[in-house]
Order: sequence, then C-alpha cells, then structure tokens
Amino acid sequence: MVKGLRVSILLLAVLGNLAWSCSAKANFNGKLTVEIDGLKNKQGQVCASIFASSEGFPSDRDRALQKQCSKITETPLNITFENLKAGSYAVAVFHDQNNDGTLNSNIFGIPKEGFGFSSNPEIRTSAPKFSEAAFLVAGPNTNIQIQLKNF
Repeated sequence: MVKGLRVSILLLAVLGNLAWSCSAKANFNGKLTVEIDGLKNKQGQVCASIFASSEGFPSDRDRALQKQCSKITETPLNITFENLKAGSYAVAVFHDQNNDGTLNSNIFGIPKEGFGFSSNPEIRTSAPKFSEAAFLVAGPNTNIQIQLKNF
C-alpha cells in the first residue's frame, strides 16, 4: 500500500511538472536580436521581416509575422523583434538605399540593393526556401547575424 502511494505521488509530481512546463511555454515571449552586417553605406534604411512559416517567405512582407524598417545609424545594425513564441522562424532583410520600401532589382531580376537571410544560406539562382533560412527561438533572448549580399 505504501509503495502504491509513493508511485501515485511520484506520478502526480511528474504530471504537475509537465503541465507547468506546457503552460510556461504557452506564455513564453522571446526576443530576437538580428545583427545585420555588410552594409555598403549608411544611406536609406534596413527593412527586416520575420516569418513563422514558409507562407510568403521571403518576399511577401504582408504575410510576415512582424516587419520593421530602421534608419542606419551604425554598422553593423541591430534590429529587434519581440513577443515571439518558441518555435522556428526565418528572417529576410534588405538595404533599402532609396527609402522606397522595396528591394530594387535590374531588368534581369538581380537585386541592386543588399539583401540577406537568417542562417546565411548560399544564394544561387533564387531566394532560399524557408527551411534553408530557419532557426529556432527557444529562450528569452536569441541573437543571430545576417551578412548582406551585394551584387
């Protein structure tokens, strides 16, 4: 009887800890700091978008979870996203030198302004997939670095 009671108490303790960790995760709000390096100059602004899935990544900023543009005051430049749930994300960034809010490209579709992605995937003939740029936010403070590409 005592052995059965010990097992029951142990089981309740394990279940209680499991329930607590699940509720703590549901209330988790992480902060992501993105360090952006490789800026050609301090003209214009840097625009960054964070995506929680492949939907819209990387160019449909309307489907981004959060987006922001920041005036370039220093290099490298830091941009912060807050209130992120634990999970997988990808970030797309571009150097908007002429402040028009878009990544300008030439007639062949090659970007004329610097751009980059989280995880710094190799850029071949097209933008990377979400899975190639994805990273995990699992703690209160996550830091990543993005090296801009300039063609």
